[in-house]
Amino acid sequence: MAESINLFNLKSERIRTLHFTWFAFFISFYIWFNMAPLMGSIRDLLMELLPPEIRALPLEEQKEYVSQQIKVLMILNVSLTIPSRIAVGMLVDKFGPRIMYGILLSISGVLCIIFSMTQDFQQLAIMRFLLAFVGAGFVIGIRMIGEWFPAKQVGLAEGMYGGWGNFGSAGAALTLPTVALILGNLIDPENGWRYALALSGMVAMVYSVIYYLSVRDTPQGSTYFKPNKTGAMEVTSRFDFFLYLVMNIPLYLALALLTWKLSPANLSLLSSLESNSVYGFLVAVYFFQTYHVYRINKNVFTEPVPEIHRYKFKQVALLNISYFCTFGSELAVVSMLPLFYLDTFSMSQVMAGVIAASFAFVNLIARPGGGYISDKFGRKKALLILLTGLSVGYFLMNLIDSTWWIPAAVAVTMFCSFFVMAGEGAVFAVVPIIKRRMTGQIAGMTGAYGNVGAVVYLTVLSFVPANQFFLVIGGSALIVMVLVALFLDEPKGQMAEVLPDGTVQMIDVH
Repeated sequence: MAESINLFNLKSERIRTLHFTWFAFFISFYIWFNMAPLMGSIRDLLMELLPPEIRALPLEEQKEYVSQQIKVLMILNVSLTIPSRIAVGMLVDKFGPRIMYGILLSISGVLCIIFSMTQDFQQLAIMRFLLAFVGAGFVIGIRMIGEWFPAKQVGLAEGMYGGWGNFGSAGAALTLPTVALILGNLIDPENGWRYALALSGMVAMVYSVIYYLSVRDTPQGSTYFKPNKTGAMEVTSRFDFFLYLVMNIPLYLALALLTWKLSPANLSLLSSLESNSVYGFLVAVYFFQTYHVYRINKNVFTEPVPEIHRYKFKQVALLNISYFCTFGSELAVVSMLPLFYLDTFSMSQVMAGVIAASFAFVNLIARPGGGYISDKFGRKKALLILLTGLSVGYFLMNLIDSTWWIPAAVAVTMFCSFFVMAGEGAVFAVVPIIKRRMTGQIAGMTGAYGNVGAVVYLTVLSFVPANQFFLVIGGSALIVMVLVALFLDEPKGQMAEVLPDGTVQMIDVH
């Protein structure tokens, strides 16, 4: 049965940890999505930087060229997060969330400042690719909150962490155009957007120190369970071993898809040699990872894992694809929505940013709501309801065009986003109760699938109009809903974790 959480009891270290952690996530998302609300200014810069051969073309073709560059930046902004979430998930299980959040925010702040100083498309592309690293911050907090809250509250607590932190994208959309305008008027009107970006990077660096000095990895007297082996996730059966290998493939295919988008077959930002080298590297890394998966799990082929230590990897796989269409669609939509409103309703960049923020604004209540629904009514039932609502929401967004009354478009956007964010909350209400010592790795893989979804959806967007893009997301969510209905098991009972002295501790999962 779900229990409420007193958010104002700041004497409780548990509550203080929740607040410090969601705000760390808020800043990481503010940095990650600080490009989208300023895209109008970046588009103007790219128009000024057009090479002579493109400038000689008709204006419409020039605009289309820049439009493709912008879509590449959107895809790059979510691509590196795929391997980053996997790697950070392993590192947080090994070293703890306190130090990992401090490191991530400080590095991301530096990268953000460098991005603000870029002078051409190549530099913009490289820095946006590197800045996708900040998206891995989400994984860190999942482990931290899972350590501090019991099973009967963990869905709501993870939802609060995810929902309020996720609001960082809306915070960026709401504030950055205005901050850029103010700083531009005070310093340099043409470069106000650069100052706004640099300021957000400085805030991240300062908070990295505050966070490190203010929290602990676990409550007093609790054990921080670490994986028995590092390098890959542990599985507990032969079937799970092969399913794990299969579920790793889309992570590499998404990066291959990005490479293809940048290859001579599309935008020619990479040469044929460079593209083929990347493809070869991805294949090599996949087989290298497969070797590590076997090295860590070869025991499943020689002896059965004791029942008390088993878990079903299909649970992880179903959470992966659920996050593919929930968080994956959020990333994609948040990246394109300000420009969608700007072009659809011919409004100012500031107004488009404010209206687009309505999509992420619902995060404040929706993601905690999804976690609470999952705690109260069951993990599987919550996911089925929310995935169905998500599909309906995107089908409605498919209908938006310039003839719509703007408040009606905002209402539909918020309706859709409620189910998107609540669905994310329901997914991560399950993650911490599969296997505690591997929470970071499970969260990392599930989170990475969110970025796989974003890469796939943004690639779809580069080929179809925005309205059809919404339709594709809605259809994919229906497919995932059916798979969850058929194969997801409701978590029940307890999970076993081994203490450092070899004794077994049982942890409730309901």
